[in-house]
Amino acid sequence: MTDGGQKGALVPVNAKAEIVSASGADNMLREIRAEWQAKELITRTARLLPVDPSSACQRLLNATIHDLRQKILVAGIDLAKEAATRFGLPSISKPEDISENYTTARIIDLAYRMGILARSEWRRIRRCYEIRKDLEHEDDEYEADVEDILYIFKNCIKLVLSRDPIDIIRVEDVNDLVDAPQAPTVSAELREEYEHAPDTRQRDILEHLINGALNSKKPDVVRHNSVELLREFKPITKNAVSVQLGEMLQERYRRRRLDLLVVKVAYAAGVLPYLKRRKISEFFEWIHTRLEDIGHQWRQFNAHREPLEDLEDVGGLNHCPPEPRAKLVLWMVLCYLGEPGGYGTWGQNRSVFYSDIAAPRIRQLFESAGVAISPDVDSARKDKRVKAAIRSHAIARRLETLEDLISQ
Repeated sequence: MTDGGQKGALVPVNAKAEIVSASGADNMLREIRAEWQAKELITRTARLLPVDPSSACQRLLNATIHDLRQKILVAGIDLAKEAATRFGLPSISKPEDISENYTTARIIDLAYRMGILARSEWRRIRRCYEIRKDLEHEDDEYEADVEDILYIFKNCIKLVLSRDPIDIIRVEDVNDLVDAPQAPTVSAELREEYEHAPDTRQRDILEHLINGALNSKKPDVVRHNSVELLREFKPITKNAVSVQLGEMLQERYRRRRLDLLVVKVAYAAGVLPYLKRRKISEFFEWIHTRLEDIGHQWRQFNAHREPLEDLEDVGGLNHCPPEPRAKLVLWMVLCYLGEPGGYGTWGQNRSVFYSDIAAPRIRQLFESAGVAISPDVDSARKDKRVKAAIRSHAIARRLETLEDLISQ
C-alpha cells in the first residue's frame, strides 16, 4: 500500500520483496539516529519494506528531505539567504520561504550550496530523488531494480538520516574567547564546528576577527586574542574563504601602503599570499630599508631584535617576492657572518664577532625558507663584502652553516 493519490503496489511483491529483505535493508534502518527512529514516517517505512519496497523508498526519501529542511533552518536564515542569492535559487527572507517555496530538488541544492552536503553527497542524494521519481511512475516500461532500492536506503541513511543535527558555529561563539582577559583556548568541538562550517560562516568569523585585530580603539587584549584565533583557524580555513578575505583586504587598502599590523594580521589569517605582489613587495622593501638603516654590524646588535621579530611575525621569507628577498638575504648573510674577532677583554676567545641577537633569528629564518632561497644565498656569495669576509676560515664556516640550513 502507498500514500493516497499514488498507485497501488508499485512493484511485484513476492520475489523483489524477498530479495530486498534478504539484502539487509531493514538493518540499515537501525542506523538512523534515535530522534527519527520514533517518528511515524520511519515506522511506516519499516512496515512497508517487506511488502512494498518502492513505497518504503519514497517514505525514506521524504524523511531525508524533511531532515535536510530542518538542518537548513538550524544553520540559519542568513546562510540560506546568501546561498540562495549567490547561486540563483528562490529568494529567502524568512523560515516560511524554505518550508513553503522550496521543492524537493531545491532543498537538495540549497543544502549543498550551504555546505550541509558535500558535492559528492549532493550528487548521490540527487540521484536518490531521480530514482524516487521513477518509482512514482513505475509501469510496464520501468520497474525498479533492487539495486535502485538499496541505493536510496544506503545513501539517504548514511548521508543524512544517521547524522546528528548540525550545530554550525556562529560569530557570537568566538566573542567570549576574544573578550577573555587571557589567551584564548579553542576547544576541539569548536574547532571541528569551524572546520566544517560553510564558506559564508567561516568568512564572517574571520572578517570579524580581522576587524577586531585592526581596530585601534579595541583593548590590546582583544586585538591580541583576535590574532591568536586567526592563527588557530588558519590551517582549517577553506582556500576559497582565504581568497575572498584577501580580496577584501586588497580592496580596503587599495590606495594605501600595507603597514606592519595589516601584514601581520593577513599572515595570521592565512591571506597574505592572496594580496597583490606589488603591495607585498613594497612592504618587504620597507623591512629591508629598516635593516639597512640599522646596519648589519655586530655593534648594532641591540637594534636587530625588533625588525627581525617583525619579519618572523609575517612568515619570514616564505611570502617575500624575489627582488626584496634577495636584498634581505644578503643583509642577513652579512650580519650572520660578522667580523674577525680575537681581540679585546671579552673577545680574546671569540674568533668571530657577530650579533648574538640577530644570529639565532637569522638561522631560524633561513631554516624556515629552506631551498627556496638557495639562489639568493648563491648571489650573496658573489658580493664583494661576503667574499672579503670569508677569507677568514672561521667566518667561512659560518657561511657553510647557513648553506647547510637551507639544504636541509
